[in-house]
Amino acid sequence: MMFTLFWKRVYEPATVEDGYRILIDRLWPRGLTKGKAKLDHWSKPISPSTPLRQAYHQGLIDYDVFALKYEQELKDNPYTMEFISLIRDHLISRNVTLLYSNKEPEFTHVSVLRAYIEKIAGIKSFYIKSKES
Repeated sequence: MMFTLFWKRVYEPATVEDGYRILIDRLWPRGLTKGKAKLDHWSKPISPSTPLRQAYHQGLIDYDVFALKYEQELKDNPYTMEFISLIRDHLISRNVTLLYSNKEPEFTHVSVLRAYIEKIAGIKSFYIKSKES
C-alpha cells in the first residue's frame, strides 16, 4: 500500500486519514490550542528564517525574491534532509500531513517547500482544500 503526503490548514479538523501531522510554521497558529492541533511534530527549523519571513511580510521583498531566498535557505539548511527523512520514514506506514496556518498557501513558504520536496525527494503531494475555500 502506498501512503500519501498531504498539505492542510492546521485549523481544519484532524482526521484519521491525516496520519502523522507536522506543523511547518515557525510561529504557533493564533487562537489554536495544542490539544486541538493534534500535532505529532512541530518542524520550526524547516520554515523560513525570521529575517526572511519579516522582510516578506513587511513588503520589503516581493514573493519571487522571497521564494528564491527561501529555496536557498532550504538548500543550506542542515535540517532539510532530516525533515525529508522524517517524512519518508512515516510514509512507510501511514499518510503524512504537513500543516500550515495561512489561508493562501500559494504565496507563502508552503508552495516553495512543497516544490522543493517534490523536486529533491520525488514525493508527490496533494493539498486538502479548506472548507473556507
